[in-house]
Amino acid sequence: MKAVVIQQYGNSDVLEEMEISKLAPEENQVLVEVYATSINPIDWKVREGYLKDMIPFEFPITLGWDVAGKIVAKGNGVTDYQVGDEVFARPATTNRGTYAEYTLVDEALLAKKPTNLTFEEATSIPLAGLTAWQSLIDVAKLKAGEKVLIQAGAGGVGSLAIQIAKHIGAYVATTASEANENYVKELGADQFINYRTENFENKIDDFDVVFDTMGGEILDRGMKVLKPGGRIVTIAGQPNKELAKQYQVEAYSYWLEPSGKQLDELADLLSKGIIKPQVGHTFPFSAAGIKEAHDLSATHHAKGKIAIKMK
Repeated sequence: MKAVVIQQYGNSDVLEEMEISKLAPEENQVLVEVYATSINPIDWKVREGYLKDMIPFEFPITLGWDVAGKIVAKGNGVTDYQVGDEVFARPATTNRGTYAEYTLVDEALLAKKPTNLTFEEATSIPLAGLTAWQSLIDVAKLKAGEKVLIQAGAGGVGSLAIQIAKHIGAYVATTASEANENYVKELGADQFINYRTENFENKIDDFDVVFDTMGGEILDRGMKVLKPGGRIVTIAGQPNKELAKQYQVEAYSYWLEPSGKQLDELADLLSKGIIKPQVGHTFPFSAAGIKEAHDLSATHHAKGKIAIKMK
């Protein structure tokens, strides 16, 4: 089968097309024919070698950890899915990812694709949606009536986080550029902060939760807007524990756990139109298409999610 792989770490030029073997599903796995995948920052961070100590893969590496497609084979232990089912998933983190015509997924990580979504829309949800869901609900324990700041609300994770926070019943402030003011407000944001011209810590205070997607000094500054006992969750580095103690806040770093059960919960909200997928860019399945998609993602200025159309 055709796959786009890397055989060494480096810039996007190391992405190349290659024929690799198609694997048979094990007892509790299915083989999914990939109709669409999507790009996430983890993809190009692995490609660059930034995560090689944390995720020591062997080459060649097929990147990609979002999938939407159809089941074409299943292991004997798979009970809840049949060949022909349309599914989506955030598969396990292995070196046999989703930039390929077929990919293996554990049954526990699968969910049925909502019928009202295209494959490109469905593949935009798992990694970003689960990251937002788990960060806001499981870690920050955001509740109705609380105030949350979501950094980079026009991005892939941020655009879903705004919708999830509004579904919970929170007041949502978000940072974005002036070009995306109307966009984040349409997603449900109550307060827009132009990060190019305004310091968010001068615009808000006494917040319950900050969801940080940026890291660095923006993460540190996020603690200033929290009330004592507030919670900050980052998916972009490690919070400064001394600073958190100084501001009397709880600070967490989070890395998502793939979950078919939670993806089912998201699928229900997607089916009802409560949460809407945000595909801002689509590229073809080729080394050139994925290279262009990686380069766009690395600018941190993509609007919504970046999808790769396979079929």
